[in-house]
Amino acid sequence: MTNNDSVWSIEELVALTDEIQKAEVDFRGKVFSFEYADLTEEEEPKMLPLDESASSEEQALWYQKVGSERILAMIRKATARNPEGNPPIDEESWKKLPATLRYKIIAEILNMDSDTKANFPNG
Repeated sequence: MTNNDSVWSIEELVALTDEIQKAEVDFRGKVFSFEYADLTEEEEPKMLPLDESASSEEQALWYQKVGSERILAMIRKATARNPEGNPPIDEESWKKLPATLRYKIIAEILNMDSDTKANFPNG
């Protein structure tokens, strides 16, 4: 951080996108470890815009897909930068993981662990 440890500098924030983050979640009595990296705007997955006339269900599905693609891109970036790290999660395996584990991974990355515990207490 800068001279004032409570204030970020631009250089420090930019450097965060080069760091590989390591995380783990508890799942059914075992630990699952994974790595991810923050994305820059250019690295964000490109999605078609949501149709303004979309139903609530279509909107929810669209946001779910966007979120999942973003998390997967963060995991892919870390894997590309550190191929010897934790076992990589590719797109095929991501889709096959138990939904509750995927939600825990997403929550951990987005620092929403308390919401996940409230919604999936046995996950």
